Amino acid sequence: MSQWVLSGLKAKIKTGIKTTRYPARPDRAPGVTPGLPVPRPVRSAHSGEGDAERIANRCPTGALDAREGRVDVDLRRCIHCFRCAREGSESMPWEGSYEWAAAVSPTAKLGHAFASSVHIRVVDAGDCGACLHEVKQLANPYYNLHRLGFFFTPTPRQADILLVVGPGTDQMREALTKTLTAMPTPRRVIAVGACALSGGVFGPSFACSEGIRSIVPVDIEVPGNPPPPLAILHALLVATGRAQSADSASRTRQLDAVERET
Repeated sequence: MSQWVLSGLKAKIKTGIKTTRYPARPDRAPGVTPGLPVPRPVRSAHSGEGDAERIANRCPTGALDAREGRVDVDLRRCIHCFRCAREGSESMPWEGSYEWAAAVSPTAKLGHAFASSVHIRVVDAGDCGACLHEVKQLANPYYNLHRLGFFFTPTPRQADILLVVGPGTDQMREALTKTLTAMPTPRRVIAVGACALSGGVFGPSFACSEGIRSIVPVDIEVPGNPPPPLAILHALLVATGRAQSADSASRTRQLDAVERET
């Protein structure tokens, strides 16, 4: 046993600390985020409106909306197919951030008592496995959510946050409702991924809802399909009041930066 501990310490000293510095420092490591499309006006020498409509028509989930030569983005429906960015002569700009979590409830933040000790109950409400896999990554050595006072729990009676992935299938409606009811108050609900927010490519349908909002109240939304672990971590920080919620103003600033570069 002692030899195993010593070998582990030697390896750590040799390789250094590999855990992300986020949120103390931005994480700019390659591959930490797929990014998101940024709304933009489409300028063309011929027909700006036609180009905008062609870009919007590439989206399989209706996340893009063309209006008067401008393409707006419903991030709740974006599934990261990259068709808007990679097909055709006109393309959507993408930003490479990961602080996507948006508070959609005025009481989304938990009190001061939860600043450094929060327990999370994860519920799979019909997820394809992608978002759930990203949630699992939070417990690995690189993201290490425990260092920030977040812990997964198997029982709703000890949970402060209900973290839901999946579109909310009919078979999970009752289970999801009962899980939330069993949680003590104050409690918060975080919807993770395009499916949980809007149904994604699965809903609404005969088998599932258009997101989980029709089943349980949602306090914080995390877009993406799947969102990267840092985006989910940002949502937890927003829930505890340790990070700012994403807003439309930040998206506008990113758009202005893109326009200046072009």
